[in-house]
Amino acid sequence: MSGPARNGLFLYAKDLERLAGFYQSLLAMRRVHATAELVVLQVPDSDMQLVIHAIPVSIAATITITTPPARREDTALKFFLTVPSLPASRRLAATLGGEVYTEQWQGPGFVVSNACDPEGNIFQLRESL
Repeated sequence: MSGPARNGLFLYAKDLERLAGFYQSLLAMRRVHATAELVVLQVPDSDMQLVIHAIPVSIAATITITTPPARREDTALKFFLTVPSLPASRRLAATLGGEVYTEQWQGPGFVVSNACDPEGNIFQLRESL
């Protein structure tokens, strides 16, 4: 990719490095930029970036992250990304503090499972059939 990404998603994090590491490892993303306030990850073979931005310290201090994280399912947006293998992603997510749920749905040419990152954000992973 040359120039800035044309597509992306912002995700706010209490623990910037933990959340960035989760997505970087789970989705084989490349870290293309980082500061104390944000980490930019490039989605493999695409023009999409995941920008993980630290929540201000004063606000982050009021947020409790549990283990396992409380699922934040009442949001207006849920993103999805494609992975080579849902079973492999399920195993890896568990080692990174997240979870890929076992329930699956089939769509045209793919199977999908909901997942949860270490801060409770719900997203979907798809595996092409």
